[in-house]
Amino acid sequence: MRHTDPPGPAAQPDLNLLRTFLAVYRSGSFTAAAQLLGLSQPTVTTQIRSLERQTRRELFERLPRGVAPTAVADELAARIAAPLDALAAATGHGPAGRARPGPVHLAGPAELLSTRALPALSRLVTDGVRLRVTMGLTDHLLDGLRAGRHDLVIATVRPRGRTLSAVPLSDEEFVLVAAPARAERLRKSLAAGGPGALHSEPLISYAEDLPIVRRYWRHVFGRRLTCQAAVSVPDLRAVLALVVAGAGFSVLPRYLCAAELASGALVLLGEPEDPPINTTFLVQRPGTPDNPHVALVRDRLLTAARQW
Repeated sequence: MRHTDPPGPAAQPDLNLLRTFLAVYRSGSFTAAAQLLGLSQPTVTTQIRSLERQTRRELFERLPRGVAPTAVADELAARIAAPLDALAAATGHGPAGRARPGPVHLAGPAELLSTRALPALSRLVTDGVRLRVTMGLTDHLLDGLRAGRHDLVIATVRPRGRTLSAVPLSDEEFVLVAAPARAERLRKSLAAGGPGALHSEPLISYAEDLPIVRRYWRHVFGRRLTCQAAVSVPDLRAVLALVVAGAGFSVLPRYLCAAELASGALVLLGEPEDPPINTTFLVQRPGTPDNPHVALVRDRLLTAARQW
């Protein structure tokens, strides 16, 4: 009689499966990963399925165009990316050949970079990663990414088309705020006359066309915003400073003014049950970058963003 051994722990995946996984994770599709690895698309699909069986977890959500990593895939990539990149460099099978990788060119909104992304990368900087940072508006930065001027872009909208690979990074909630001295009167105006009562008050905005404020008005009040900005300044940190100083009211990302709300320097003018939420994305061109530090920065941002 033939005896079979009882089932044991899940088998440890081999390096080829992990390399294929990382290529799919970074490129955002089985087809792109196959091109990078010199394999057929069915082979890549088979290897990912094998890895999912071995880990007993789903790693990618299959989409009409490409794939999206699951939380399990994010964790696996964070663990294996640096060791696999180092092994590839040591064996001459990766983008090594230079003793010191070049700088990573990171771009995104000034406020998010300054308050969240760059502090999250501080450990990598102490470990030798160099950064070159560009701040600006998403559309312009994505054009620069397509042109090769950036390695990674934090975008406030998902890019269109298939020339760029984007994964969700974080969600930001928008809040309507004012300084305490002005807030009591504005709350009474809102209660008595609705949002239209605020149109005569000084509005501090990020841009002349009031994109954040208009979105808040549509989402929360179901109305069109018809007033103009008293001050338009293309830096939300400057908007925050003006509102704290009592110049007027504004709509800001909660993360940016969390400390001021906690201290009482700012007051919420309303607390809707369904506040406006905007998702930011981490975007790069498909394919394995020439610089291994790009993957380190990418994976660190995705890990840190879970706590944002």
